[in-house]
Amino acid sequence: MELKIPKHIAIIMDGNGRWAKNKGKIRLEGHRAGAANLERILEESIKLGVKYLTVYAFSTENWKRPEMEVKGLMELFSGFLSSKKKTMKKQGIKLLVTGSKEGVSDSLLKKIEETEKYLENENNIVFNIAFNYGGRKEITDAINKILADEKREPGKPVTEEEVAKYMYRPDIPDPELVIRTSGEFRISNFLLWEIAYSEFYITDKYWPDFDEKELEKAILSFNKRDRRY
Repeated sequence: MELKIPKHIAIIMDGNGRWAKNKGKIRLEGHRAGAANLERILEESIKLGVKYLTVYAFSTENWKRPEMEVKGLMELFSGFLSSKKKTMKKQGIKLLVTGSKEGVSDSLLKKIEETEKYLENENNIVFNIAFNYGGRKEITDAINKILADEKREPGKPVTEEEVAKYMYRPDIPDPELVIRTSGEFRISNFLLWEIAYSEFYITDKYWPDFDEKELEKAILSFNKRDRRY
């Protein structure tokens, strides 16, 4: 059977900390292993023909984690952008970083902007990193943009189409498949608007152990769904 490949896959990359704990390592080692695995899954997604890959890298709630862990995550992300941008260019990856700028250092914001600019014309896959992202905040920001739109007719009812237009990435189609690793059954404030009709795949595998075969299992499961919207 020829697999139908989802155009857009979104992944909640969960379980780095528990993976590290099980191996007697510090949590940051789990995040490093997770970042390395992300490269493998991104490469496999390109091979399979996925056109959009969105990953949940850092939520607005993650600021509540221990200061050293947050600092390590920021450094890990900054290092990823610096060390992988030429590789991403060769692979034809267009990078987008989606989320709030609040709390993020000026130096990291500048690096994000420069890396997005460097890869803006690539077209093999759109790699969308949800960083300092929260689904409720995205919807709230969209509503505030609508209210602030001076061209809008006062008192006119808001439509779904109008809200969608004011979301962070209106040009990206909604995910067809959402994958969550580590066996947790919750959305965790991820793409609340966009996943209204997405199919879900939950696996007990921790994110660092979610390999290419596991991705294919998720896509195979997706192919067995009757999508009725």
